[in-house]
Amino acid sequence: MERYDIVIIGGGPAGLAAAVAACDAGAHGILILERDGQLGGILNQCIHNGFGLHTFQEELTGPEYAARFAEQVKQRGIEYRLGTMVLDITPGRTVTAMNRTDGLFEVQAGAVVLAMGCRERSRGALNIPGYRPAGVYSAGTAQRLVNCEGYLPGRRVVILGSGDIGLIMARRLTLEGAEVLAVAELMPYSGGLKRNIVQCLDDFGIPLKLSHTVVDIQGKQRLTGVTLAQVDEHNKPIPGTEEHYACDTLLLSCGLIPENELSRKMGVAIDPATNGPVVNESLETSIPGVFAAGNVLHVHDLVDYVSEEAAAAGRAAAAYVAAGCPVERSGRAVPIRTAGGPRYTVPRTVDPARVGKALTVRFRVGGVLKNKCVNVYFDGERVAGRRRPVMAPGEMEQVLLSKALFDAHPALQTIEIRVEEA
Repeated sequence: MERYDIVIIGGGPAGLAAAVAACDAGAHGILILERDGQLGGILNQCIHNGFGLHTFQEELTGPEYAARFAEQVKQRGIEYRLGTMVLDITPGRTVTAMNRTDGLFEVQAGAVVLAMGCRERSRGALNIPGYRPAGVYSAGTAQRLVNCEGYLPGRRVVILGSGDIGLIMARRLTLEGAEVLAVAELMPYSGGLKRNIVQCLDDFGIPLKLSHTVVDIQGKQRLTGVTLAQVDEHNKPIPGTEEHYACDTLLLSCGLIPENELSRKMGVAIDPATNGPVVNESLETSIPGVFAAGNVLHVHDLVDYVSEEAAAAGRAAAAYVAAGCPVERSGRAVPIRTAGGPRYTVPRTVDPARVGKALTVRFRVGGVLKNKCVNVYFDGERVAGRRRPVMAPGEMEQVLLSKALFDAHPALQTIEIRVEEA
């Protein structure tokens, strides 16, 4: 059996950043396992710009951003295997995988970093009535067809869901000559970034219909049209509000789900709010020596934050290996609680002794909130806060807690993040 200090599952932006950071932290024997034919993951089909503003202080396309990290991996001599499917990971960190060159093989890892990314919610999960005609795609599939394969999925398009991929594809298809008739969103607010609503819909005159959903799909062989209807506060269609759109393509952009089948199978505790692993301040899961970062942990809106988070996981994995791979976790676990709006936090617990210069706590709110303050309380004492004019579910929020704050509260028992009136 082959042995490596750190095995990283996934060669997308999270896996690459984790590998580079682990190597720079002194780890040796790092292996990246990637199921695609090239490094970079989903970024290879994201040819629009807007990446890298935080990480590289310049605006890059997705492939350019991925290439920067792939080059850093190659410069450091980090080993990677492409076209490799990971089948199983044991709690003892034995990774079973297969590819065409090596066949079925096993790797024993000192530490594992989960960086498998996420997948799109399918039509089957949405329970849309109607037949199963050609012309119904997930937004990511359509993006790959247009940007990588050179195919135009259709000429008259309706998009269900206002996630960032759907918004970007509304612009992309318009630029390629298709007519995007409408973007329908079940919720009373958009699931995408405000800048994407402006740049991809408003600038092209594409209507965004909030509190609407698809109630019928017409066509047996090929999609011929869809029916949209307004929904009430319980997300039930309101009779009499139906609108018919003659179209040949329906794109689904109804949310992303972290790819955690491997995580569940190995026994990692999963947070029901994120569908990702429960992690501590080191981004370590409930299984010692197994770390998680990126969209497999919780869905991000900016790839720069994915890289930042994954780098922290890579450094933590390197520190775990350097400490001799302890089989049990030592130290305290101070819980992070929320009130007033946040749906979850990453991390969920903190050991103050392991916090570096600062700890970044990320969260999303459950609805649109205006004129609020995000306050942090240590054992009921307010220690930090900042005003937020607008917070929305489509944009991730974060608070930065310095090491000095933890040092000033040596007997800390609880941390609470509250969204309160400004």
